[in-house]
Amino acid sequence: MGAGQGWWLLLYAALSRAAGAGTEPQVAERQLRAVDVILDCFLVTEAEHPRAFARDMNREKALLVLKQVPVLDDGSLEGFTDFQGDTVAKDDPLVIFEASVDGVQIPQATALLHADCSGKVVNCEISHYLLQGRPEATWFMANVQVPRPGPSVSMVMKTLGDADEGAVRQPTLNLPLGPQGTVRTTVEFQVTTLTQSLNFLLGSSASLDCGFSMAPGLDLTSVEWRLQHRGSGQLIHRWKTGQGQGQAKREGATLPPEQLLRAGDASLTLPSLSLKDEGTYICQITTSLYQAQQILQLNIQASPKVQLSSTNDAPLPTLTCKVTGYYPLDMVVTWIRQEGSRDPVQVSGASFSSLRKSMAGTYSISSYLIADPGPTGAIYTCQVTHVSLEQPLMVSTRIDPITEWEMANGVIFASCLFLLALLFLGLQRRQAPARAGLLQIQTPRAQTTSSANTTPHSTHEQPFLPAATWT
Repeated sequence: MGAGQGWWLLLYAALSRAAGAGTEPQVAERQLRAVDVILDCFLVTEAEHPRAFARDMNREKALLVLKQVPVLDDGSLEGFTDFQGDTVAKDDPLVIFEASVDGVQIPQATALLHADCSGKVVNCEISHYLLQGRPEATWFMANVQVPRPGPSVSMVMKTLGDADEGAVRQPTLNLPLGPQGTVRTTVEFQVTTLTQSLNFLLGSSASLDCGFSMAPGLDLTSVEWRLQHRGSGQLIHRWKTGQGQGQAKREGATLPPEQLLRAGDASLTLPSLSLKDEGTYICQITTSLYQAQQILQLNIQASPKVQLSSTNDAPLPTLTCKVTGYYPLDMVVTWIRQEGSRDPVQVSGASFSSLRKSMAGTYSISSYLIADPGPTGAIYTCQVTHVSLEQPLMVSTRIDPITEWEMANGVIFASCLFLLALLFLGLQRRQAPARAGLLQIQTPRAQTTSSANTTPHSTHEQPFLPAATWT
């Protein structure tokens, strides 16, 4: 059994286990089938015109053909045909890369194959991969991404040196073309992730997927996870050959055991997530010859808690909807009123408290609404929408109609407040003349004291300085 056939069986066994025991008959009926995965790409090269800046790049259309990749046939591959070079239009200036995958695994091949059928546009860029001191071949890096939260694959491809001396050469790359007009390569190394974006709740544990596969003859030398957040970077975990479990810089961060690590599983586990764990994670895999990485976005979320209360203010009650402990900041509060058998309607006119932030970094806010029960009473609902919720949270309360006795009490209470205000203003006005008279009485006394303290030889009148000032 060859090496390629051996990993076919390993891949089939892994996919069968992932399907679960309850679907074993269905999985057994399906077979692995080798197909060509064809991806529309761009070849990115440095600009060569005289006025080009150092970072100016040219982009031209290209095709990436992953040859004979094994995928599970679920019945949708009926009538599927492999790539034929003569089907490409002669006047279409495509650079076609033909890549053999006999030495590595492409676990996300099924997602890449069916991306177009799912209405997803696969992003694919091919660029030169520089290796100093290795003139025997030319290397390329292919980065393939299915839109988030889909998978991402980075592959290092090495050109094959078995072309005839008189073979036609590709004009852009100056490389010999194969019988089908393709630049023939083999995939030597790949790094992949199942999803590029992850959402986890605050306080939970997260597993960030990162896997790799390398051709025979290569050795794993290091695995490194880094976090980039708000312009700063920090090392999370690093493993090197001979270091056992490696070095964890984030408390509790772990990598798989060395046996699984060397087998291609470099996933990172983070327990007890806090808001400090949010950001962009970089999984970098280094072998004895190549280096590649994957980028994942980890988003931390905290679901809000909602409390609804009311106060019996006169003449109408005030509702308070308290929303606490949510993250991120974006959140929507909607008030809904339903009276009797009528349809619920959205209510405007709500006010909000100032935003509060806890020590853990979560947010809280309160919304206030004056409720009008109407003649028969009404049900008021506070609806909270947040990204952490699959469905909005809704808390309701019934406001009963105001009775004549409560209305009379409200009028009496308001009248009493009005009379008390008038009485206070009247007292203020009566006290104002008395204060003015007291100030006039104090003025001559201060002058007499000042004159008594004046020396007989003084010929100038001393200025009067009052002892106190009324406000």
